[in-house]
Amino acid sequence: MLSFQGFSPESALPVQTSWLWDMGDCRESTITSEKEEATVEILRSLKERCDPRLAALLVVDVQNDFVSPQGSAAKRGDDVSAAMAMVPNLLRLIDEARRVGLTIVYIRTTHSEWTDTPSWIYRTSQKGGLSTCREETWGAELYEGISPLPSERVVIKHRYSAFINTDLNTVLKARGIQSVLVCGVATNVCVETTARDAYMYDYYVTMIDDCSAAYETKLHLGTLENIRRHFGLVASSNEIIETWSGLEKRKAAGL
Repeated sequence: MLSFQGFSPESALPVQTSWLWDMGDCRESTITSEKEEATVEILRSLKERCDPRLAALLVVDVQNDFVSPQGSAAKRGDDVSAAMAMVPNLLRLIDEARRVGLTIVYIRTTHSEWTDTPSWIYRTSQKGGLSTCREETWGAELYEGISPLPSERVVIKHRYSAFINTDLNTVLKARGIQSVLVCGVATNVCVETTARDAYMYDYYVTMIDDCSAAYETKLHLGTLENIRRHFGLVASSNEIIETWSGLEKRKAAGL
């Protein structure tokens, strides 16, 4: 972990600043004053951000209407092949996350007459999506194989972001989560919006590229590049699983 030793905002004393960066393992960066010292730990590496004590997996909108060939997205002409293709990667990742004791939160979109505002009706009806994920329909159910355990949380959302008008932030804070691993469908819509808001809520963000999918490759890749540049890390499921394996080996060795 990278650490800062800082000073009180009220202090007008001269400050000496030094920065030491190490691209492998994080080293100390310090800001000190004679008056006061404080320490803030920063998670720089993928290894730190995947730590099961600090991280949560957010599985966004892997639902029938967004993934299945019989769902509303496919019926309106969207290519769901990438969404279907990423599911085996996601299922493997979920299994490994459970094995290491990671917090897992599944996000489901539902819509009904109680949540359809005029602006929402206008936008979604333009895209032919007003029938998508209607409350208590097959389309709103999680896709085949995505089966939360009783110990795992399901959060219902009504807009693109999983943080808007939900208890997601409270759930994460209550469990001491600092880092979120975000994946699901569609990469450039609900997954990206959730990742952006997670960063705005001061979580470390890692988007899992091969457990996310969009209906056009260019949109998927564009989001990944945007996340890399402005919001966090991008990693594959294999990289994350290897990180967990490494942590387990270090723990077994008493390191």
